[in-house]
Amino acid sequence: MRLIIASNNKNKIREIKEILGDRFEEIVSMREAGIELDVEEDADSFIGNARKKAEETAKLCPQDAVLADDSGLCVDALNGAPGVYSARFAGEGHDDAANRAKLFVELRDVPAERRTAHFACAMVLVRPGEPNIEVVGRVDGRILFEERGENGFGYDNMFLYEPFGLSFAEIDAERKNGVSHRRRALELVLDALKKQ
Repeated sequence: MRLIIASNNKNKIREIKEILGDRFEEIVSMREAGIELDVEEDADSFIGNARKKAEETAKLCPQDAVLADDSGLCVDALNGAPGVYSARFAGEGHDDAANRAKLFVELRDVPAERRTAHFACAMVLVRPGEPNIEVVGRVDGRILFEERGENGFGYDNMFLYEPFGLSFAEIDAERKNGVSHRRRALELVLDALKKQ
C-alpha cells in the first residue's frame, strides 16, 4: 500500500521514510501524489488537527494510506499555551521571531523552576478498511530566558533539552531528530503497525 504524507516538508518526509519505509510499498508527499489541499487547522487539539488533515486528504485518495501530523509547544505555566496556536501565537501573519518574543513576554515573571514545557507531535494514520492509528509523541524540557543556538526553527532556540543541557537549536539536526517529539510519535505509529 502507498503512504501519502499530508505534507510537503522534505525533512519531515525523509524522517518518516527512515522509520516507516519498510511498512509501505511507497511513501510520497502530497505534491508527489498530485494532491493540492489546504486544510484549516481549527481543532482544539493536536490530534484533532492531525485527524482532520488525514481524513480530508484520504477522501482524495481512498485507496492509499495517509499520515498527517500536528505539533506545537505547550508551556505548563501558561496552562499549555501556545499549544495548537504555536505557529500563530503572536497572531496571523507573524513569524517565528514574533511568536518567540510574545512567549518571552508572557513568561517574563516566571522563575526557572516553573518554566517547564514540552513539544508535542500528534500523528494520525488513516488506512482503507482499518481503524485510525492516533498517537502523540512528546519531549520534555524548559523555556530558557534567552535564545540560544542557530539550528532549528520555531521555538527550538528557547527550548532547553535537559538531557543534553542544550537548546534544540544548539543540537545538530541528526541528534535532535533522534530525540524529537516527531520521532517519538513515529515510533508509536510503528509500534501500533507491528501489533496489527
